[in-house]
Amino acid sequence: MLQAHDLAACRGEATLFSGIGFSLAPGCALVVSGANGSGKTTLLRILAGVTHATQGTLAWRGAPVRPFEPGLRAEALFIGHVPALKDELTAEENLASLTSLHGTRAEPVALAAALAVWTLTRQRALPARVLSQGQRRRIGLARLSLLTRTLWLLDEPATALDDAGIATLRTVIATHLAGGGIAVIATHQDLGLPAGASQPLRLT
Repeated sequence: MLQAHDLAACRGEATLFSGIGFSLAPGCALVVSGANGSGKTTLLRILAGVTHATQGTLAWRGAPVRPFEPGLRAEALFIGHVPALKDELTAEENLASLTSLHGTRAEPVALAAALAVWTLTRQRALPARVLSQGQRRRIGLARLSLLTRTLWLLDEPATALDDAGIATLRTVIATHLAGGGIAVIATHQDLGLPAGASQPLRLT
C-alpha cells in the first residue's frame, strides 16, 4: 500500500502543491491531472524516491519512507515523459539499454516479445532516429513488460500515442492492477481504466 499525507513541494520560492493526501491499495491507480507547471512530475519523483517533499509524510507497505529510500526505489518503476532514446541505436538496442538502467538484463526473446506487445516487431532493427514520436514512446513503455515492479509511476505515458497505442497502454495498466500492482499516472487523457480501480487527483 502507498499512503501520502499532507505532501507539499516547492520550486524556489513558489509552492507547487500542498496538502496532498491519498491511500492506494494493491490493484489501485491514482490518476493525476493539472496544468503544466502544477507539479505532476515533481509528485511522481517524490513517490519514486528520487526527490523529497518539503512537507508531509509518505508510507510504503505500512512503513514510513525517508527521502531517497532504497527499498521504495527498488519496487518502483518511473517512466518520464521524455523517451530518452539514443538515435543511433535500434529499437531493440534502446529497449535493452533502458532495461539495463534498472539493473535487469533482458534476453533477446524477452525483448522481442515486449516489442511485439507494442506492435514494434517490424521496427525492432531500425535506428530510433527514423521512428515516429509514437513509436519512440512505445519503446520506452515496452519496459513495462520486462521489469517486475509493484509501483508504476508514469508521466504522460499517452503522449504521441495513437488510438491503438492508448488501447495497448490501457490493457497493460489494467493487467498490472489486476495482478495487485499499484500505479500513479500523470496524464491529460482519459485512459479508460477499470471502474473502481482508479481515483483522481487534480493539482492546481
